[in-house]
Amino acid sequence: MHQIACHECDLIHDIPSMPNRAAAVCVRCGCVLFRAKTDSIDRTLAWTFAGLVLYAVAVSFPFLAMKNGPIANETGLLTGIEFLYRQGIIPLAALVLLTCVLIPLIQMLGLLYIFIPLKLNFRVKYAIPVFRLFKHIKPWSMMEIYMLGILVSIVKLGKMATIVPGLAVIAFGILIFVLNFALSAVDEHMVWEKLEGDL
Repeated sequence: MHQIACHECDLIHDIPSMPNRAAAVCVRCGCVLFRAKTDSIDRTLAWTFAGLVLYAVAVSFPFLAMKNGPIANETGLLTGIEFLYRQGIIPLAALVLLTCVLIPLIQMLGLLYIFIPLKLNFRVKYAIPVFRLFKHIKPWSMMEIYMLGILVSIVKLGKMATIVPGLAVIAFGILIFVLNFALSAVDEHMVWEKLEGDL
Protein backbone atom coordinates (compact mmCIF):
# COMPACT_ATOMS: atom_id res chain seq x y z
CA MET A 1 0.00 0.00 0.00
CA HIS A 2 1.32 3.44 -0.98
CA GLN A 3 -0.01 6.90 -0.17
CA ILE A 4 -0.29 9.64 -2.76
CA ALA A 5 -1.74 13.14 -2.60
CA CYS A 6 -4.02 14.42 -5.32
CA HIS A 7 -2.28 17.03 -7.49
CA GLU A 8 -5.44 19.17 -7.57
CA CYS A 9 -7.18 18.94 -4.18
CA ASP A 10 -4.43 17.40 -1.96
CA LEU A 11 -6.64 14.55 -0.74
CA ILE A 12 -4.49 11.66 0.52
CA HIS A 13 -5.22 8.25 -1.01
CA ASP A 14 -4.03 4.77 -0.07
CA ILE A 15 -3.10 3.14 -3.38
CA PRO A 16 -2.64 -0.63 -3.66
CA SER A 17 -0.51 -2.35 -6.32
CA MET A 18 -1.99 -1.54 -9.71
CA PRO A 19 -2.20 -3.73 -12.82
CA ASN A 20 -0.51 -2.53 -16.02
CA ARG A 21 -2.17 0.44 -17.74
CA ALA A 22 -4.62 0.95 -14.86
CA ALA A 23 -5.26 4.49 -13.65
CA ALA A 24 -5.85 5.77 -10.12
CA VAL A 25 -8.41 8.57 -9.88
CA CYS A 26 -9.08 10.99 -7.03
CA VAL A 27 -12.37 10.13 -5.29
CA ARG A 28 -13.02 13.80 -4.53
CA CYS A 29 -12.26 15.73 -7.73
CA GLY A 30 -11.80 12.98 -10.34
CA CYS A 31 -8.21 14.01 -11.20
CA VAL A 32 -6.02 11.21 -12.54
CA LEU A 33 -3.38 10.56 -9.87
CA PHE A 34 -1.18 8.37 -12.05
CA ARG A 35 -1.29 5.61 -14.65
CA ALA A 36 0.53 2.33 -14.17
CA LYS A 37 2.95 1.81 -17.06
CA THR A 38 3.73 -1.41 -18.90
CA ASP A 39 7.29 -2.78 -18.64
CA SER A 40 8.48 0.43 -16.99
CA ILE A 41 11.81 -0.99 -15.82
CA ASP A 42 12.82 -2.54 -19.15
CA ARG A 43 11.68 0.43 -21.21
CA THR A 44 13.38 2.95 -18.94
CA LEU A 45 16.67 1.03 -19.01
CA ALA A 46 16.56 0.58 -22.79
CA TRP A 47 15.95 4.28 -23.46
CA THR A 48 18.55 5.31 -20.87
CA PHE A 49 21.32 3.12 -22.32
CA ALA A 50 20.49 4.46 -25.79
CA GLY A 51 20.64 7.98 -24.36
CA LEU A 52 24.08 7.41 -22.85
CA VAL A 53 25.46 6.31 -26.23
CA LEU A 54 23.99 9.39 -27.92
CA TYR A 55 25.28 11.60 -25.10
CA ALA A 56 28.83 10.27 -25.56
CA VAL A 57 28.63 11.06 -29.27
CA ALA A 58 27.17 14.53 -28.63
CA VAL A 59 29.99 15.60 -26.30
CA SER A 60 32.83 13.90 -28.20
CA PHE A 61 32.31 14.78 -31.87
CA PRO A 62 32.13 18.13 -33.70
CA PHE A 63 28.83 19.93 -33.36
CA LEU A 64 29.00 22.32 -36.28
CA ALA A 65 31.54 23.23 -38.94
CA MET A 66 31.54 26.70 -40.49
CA LYS A 67 33.24 27.01 -43.86
CA ASN A 68 34.07 30.35 -45.44
CA GLY A 69 36.13 29.70 -48.57
CA PRO A 70 39.23 27.71 -47.66
CA ILE A 71 38.81 28.43 -43.94
CA ALA A 72 36.88 25.91 -41.84
CA ASN A 73 36.17 26.10 -38.12
CA GLU A 74 34.67 23.27 -36.07
CA THR A 75 33.04 23.59 -32.69
CA GLY A 76 31.75 21.05 -30.21
CA LEU A 77 29.31 21.20 -27.32
CA LEU A 78 32.04 21.55 -24.69
CA THR A 79 34.19 23.88 -26.78
CA GLY A 80 31.18 26.15 -27.24
CA ILE A 81 30.83 26.39 -23.46
CA GLU A 82 34.56 27.08 -23.17
CA PHE A 83 34.25 29.84 -25.77
CA LEU A 84 31.46 31.51 -23.78
CA TYR A 85 33.62 31.31 -20.66
CA ARG A 86 36.62 32.86 -22.37
CA GLN A 87 34.43 35.66 -23.72
CA GLY A 88 33.51 36.50 -20.14
CA ILE A 89 29.89 35.35 -20.44
CA ILE A 90 30.32 33.15 -17.39
CA PRO A 91 26.64 32.96 -16.25
CA LEU A 92 25.54 31.79 -19.70
CA ALA A 93 28.41 29.30 -19.92
CA ALA A 94 27.49 27.92 -16.49
CA LEU A 95 23.80 27.71 -17.45
CA VAL A 96 24.53 25.81 -20.68
CA LEU A 97 26.95 23.49 -18.87
CA LEU A 98 24.39 22.78 -16.18
CA THR A 99 21.22 22.39 -18.25
CA CYS A 100 22.64 20.73 -21.38
CA VAL A 101 25.60 18.70 -20.10
CA LEU A 102 25.49 17.96 -16.38
CA ILE A 103 21.76 17.58 -15.66
CA PRO A 104 21.04 15.17 -18.58
CA LEU A 105 24.04 13.07 -17.48
CA ILE A 106 22.92 13.09 -13.83
CA GLN A 107 19.41 12.11 -14.92
CA MET A 108 20.61 9.13 -16.93
CA LEU A 109 23.09 7.95 -14.30
CA GLY A 110 20.38 8.33 -11.66
CA LEU A 111 17.96 6.24 -13.69
CA LEU A 112 20.56 3.50 -14.08
CA TYR A 113 21.36 3.63 -10.35
CA ILE A 114 17.68 3.16 -9.54
CA PHE A 115 16.47 0.83 -12.26
CA ILE A 116 19.34 -1.67 -12.62
CA PRO A 117 18.88 -2.83 -8.98
CA LEU A 118 15.11 -2.92 -9.49
CA LYS A 119 15.63 -5.09 -12.56
CA LEU A 120 17.99 -7.44 -10.69
CA ASN A 121 15.92 -7.39 -7.47
CA PHE A 122 18.58 -6.18 -5.07
CA ARG A 123 18.91 -3.17 -2.80
CA VAL A 124 21.39 -0.30 -3.10
CA LYS A 125 22.18 2.46 -0.62
CA TYR A 126 20.82 5.95 -1.11
CA ALA A 127 18.29 4.83 -3.75
CA ILE A 128 15.54 7.00 -2.26
CA PRO A 129 17.66 10.21 -2.03
CA VAL A 130 18.89 9.62 -5.59
CA PHE A 131 15.32 9.26 -6.87
CA ARG A 132 14.29 12.40 -5.00
CA LEU A 133 17.22 14.26 -6.59
CA PHE A 134 16.15 12.92 -9.99
CA LYS A 135 12.64 14.32 -9.47
CA HIS A 136 13.97 17.72 -8.31
CA ILE A 137 16.31 18.28 -11.27
CA LYS A 138 13.89 16.91 -13.86
CA PRO A 139 12.49 20.36 -14.84
CA TRP A 140 16.00 21.81 -15.28
CA SER A 141 16.95 19.84 -18.39
CA MET A 142 16.67 22.40 -21.21
CA MET A 143 18.31 20.73 -24.17
CA GLU A 144 15.35 21.68 -26.38
CA ILE A 145 16.04 25.40 -25.86
CA TYR A 146 19.72 24.94 -26.67
CA MET A 147 18.82 23.00 -29.82
CA LEU A 148 16.41 25.76 -30.86
CA GLY A 149 19.20 28.30 -30.41
CA ILE A 150 21.47 26.19 -32.62
CA LEU A 151 18.85 26.06 -35.37
CA VAL A 152 18.37 29.84 -35.22
CA SER A 153 22.15 30.31 -35.41
CA ILE A 154 22.38 28.01 -38.44
CA VAL A 155 19.75 30.08 -40.26
CA LYS A 156 21.38 33.41 -39.41
CA LEU A 157 24.97 32.32 -40.08
CA GLY A 158 23.97 30.56 -43.28
CA LYS A 159 24.10 33.92 -45.09
CA MET A 160 27.70 34.49 -44.03
CA ALA A 161 29.22 31.03 -44.44
CA THR A 162 28.42 27.42 -45.19
CA ILE A 163 27.23 25.65 -42.06
CA VAL A 164 27.75 21.89 -41.94
CA PRO A 165 25.98 20.05 -39.09
CA GLY A 166 28.27 17.55 -37.40
CA LEU A 167 27.54 14.09 -36.07
CA ALA A 168 27.20 15.51 -32.56
CA VAL A 169 24.31 17.83 -33.43
CA ILE A 170 22.38 14.89 -34.92
CA ALA A 171 23.08 12.79 -31.83
CA PHE A 172 22.08 15.71 -29.60
CA GLY A 173 18.79 16.15 -31.45
CA ILE A 174 17.96 12.46 -31.16
CA LEU A 175 19.04 12.48 -27.50
CA ILE A 176 16.36 15.05 -26.72
CA PHE A 177 13.66 12.61 -27.82
CA VAL A 178 15.32 9.53 -26.32
CA LEU A 179 15.72 11.17 -22.91
CA ASN A 180 12.09 12.30 -22.96
CA PHE A 181 11.04 8.73 -23.80
CA ALA A 182 13.14 7.45 -20.88
CA LEU A 183 11.57 9.95 -18.48
CA SER A 184 8.06 9.18 -19.69
CA ALA A 185 8.65 5.44 -19.19
CA VAL A 186 9.36 5.92 -15.47
CA ASP A 187 6.51 4.61 -13.32
CA GLU A 188 7.05 6.72 -10.20
CA HIS A 189 4.39 4.92 -8.17
CA MET A 190 6.02 1.55 -8.87
CA VAL A 191 9.46 2.93 -7.99
CA TRP A 192 8.33 4.39 -4.67
CA GLU A 193 6.44 1.21 -3.86
CA LYS A 194 9.53 -0.95 -4.41
CA LEU A 195 12.00 1.42 -2.76
CA GLU A 196 9.89 1.98 0.34
CA GLY A 197 9.17 -1.73 0.52
CA ASP A 198 12.92 -2.30 0.97
CA LEU A 199 13.05 -0.22 4.14
